[in-house]
Amino acid sequence: MKNSWHNFTDYLNELPISEKAKPFYVSWVKKALSWHNKAQKKSELSPISENNRKRFIKFLETRYEPWQVAQAEEAIKLYNYFISSVQTSSPEKPDQAAWSYIKEEACRLMRLRHLSYRTEKTYLSWIERFQKFTSSKAPARLTAGDFQNFLTHLAVERSVAPSTQNQALNALVFLYKNVLQQDITAAIDAVRAREKRRLPVVLEKEEVEQVLQYMPYPYYLIAGLMYGGGLRLSEALNLRTKDVDFEKRQIIVRAGKGDKDRVTILPEKLVDPLWEHLQKVRQLYEFDREENLPGVHLPEALARKYPNAGKEWAWFWLFPSPKLSVDPRTLTVRRHHLYPTSVQRAFKKALAKAGLEKPANVHSLRHSFATHLLEAGYHIRTVQKLLGHKHVQTTMIYTHLACQKLLKVQSPLDR
Repeated sequence: MKNSWHNFTDYLNELPISEKAKPFYVSWVKKALSWHNKAQKKSELSPISENNRKRFIKFLETRYEPWQVAQAEEAIKLYNYFISSVQTSSPEKPDQAAWSYIKEEACRLMRLRHLSYRTEKTYLSWIERFQKFTSSKAPARLTAGDFQNFLTHLAVERSVAPSTQNQALNALVFLYKNVLQQDITAAIDAVRAREKRRLPVVLEKEEVEQVLQYMPYPYYLIAGLMYGGGLRLSEALNLRTKDVDFEKRQIIVRAGKGDKDRVTILPEKLVDPLWEHLQKVRQLYEFDREENLPGVHLPEALARKYPNAGKEWAWFWLFPSPKLSVDPRTLTVRRHHLYPTSVQRAFKKALAKAGLEKPANVHSLRHSFATHLLEAGYHIRTVQKLLGHKHVQTTMIYTHLACQKLLKVQSPLDR
């Protein structure tokens, strides 16, 4: 395929860019090339280097509006991706053996860092898609450009959701940083999927109570902890018996999102039901010990240091599954905690029985926890700590939902 302006224009026509904007995209690229006195043939194009791109954008920032600068930057990124995709150099020779090693090493390092099995599967899936995108190019020859082109491919040609692209980005950053040991910090500015910020779905307090009434045991306890303590579903399911402090009315969330520990509220209403639940769980624990079953799953480092800790009551799941299952990592038959899908199904059924038509899911309970605390006048920093947010800006989204009640704003139409 010939690298011509005509072909670049055809490429832009395939993208979701307005007709009015397309000529400007071409114009920005031509300015970038001519500004650096590139000796270009009339029909052949060449990529704009990262250094020249940054210098050109810096030049534009002193003369144009921010939206024009952003448009120019996106145009150059699209142009560079177009050039990389049509270059006629001979394809790399596939290196399947090296990729097998890379994936095994990535898996080993993820387990050393105690990443969840779900994260492990997700990262390996993206690494395999990246391998396919590069035609199994030798890992030793991978560059930051390959990383950037793949993310651009996802954002521009696949039009993936921002959350999906962030998954891919996190997986490849892990691959480059920990396995390939390459610094790609400067390359993480590939064309991103456009962010669509949406406010979370929040239930009123009465609606939460209605839903909880229709959730069967033990799912109403899990839902109650999510609403009453602001837990994520994964955090609630990963609780151990030792993580409930009845005396202090606290729940200890260990290795939550970002591998951080935190303390949150044990609702008074759940103290007695949770205590009764523990007596039933104890019976299941005693059955496993009588059957001499393997202990529950533990973090790898802890399991190596204390190989029998998984058989101790303190480490037993607070919400164990009634059935045994195969540990996908070790192929050991042991007892796991309840599956997230079972809780999600119970919530959906309860939502329908309560006659609520909001597009809520089980995570809406955590959103409702944060919003209702802010409406009650609690400081946003307090809510941030209870939620386990690293940055207060993440917690700020709930102020948009709570501000009307907090400020007692009345619409002028209602006066």
